[in-house]
Amino acid sequence: MNIPFAEHLGIEFGTAAEGVSRCELRLQPAHMNSVGVAHGGVPFTLADTGMGAALKTLLAPGEHCATIELKINYHRPGAGETLTCDSQVVHKGRTIATVESRVSADGKLIASCLGTFAITAGVPR
Repeated sequence: MNIPFAEHLGIEFGTAAEGVSRCELRLQPAHMNSVGVAHGGVPFTLADTGMGAALKTLLAPGEHCATIELKINYHRPGAGETLTCDSQVVHKGRTIATVESRVSADGKLIASCLGTFAITAGVPR
């Protein structure tokens, strides 16, 4: 996937097909908060990116998606070497989709997310 912001952060995609995606981020010092664990925005951004990638696999040529709302529950600190995000489209309508993500750190669930996305045609503005 060509997502410049994700590339800037170091997010790498393992899979993205048929309404699902998996992406990972190897944690670096710049991703940490003041107590040495991943800043809360890191798993949030990883989930938003993974959800969009999962949905994009179901879009027709010329369609685009944009986040309308994303809810995240943090379950534990993002401590470890790598964050992994597994995303799955729950429902895709004509103009709105719902997507879920689970973010883990070295195999332990750290956050679960639910996102709502707009589906549009034409050039995004």
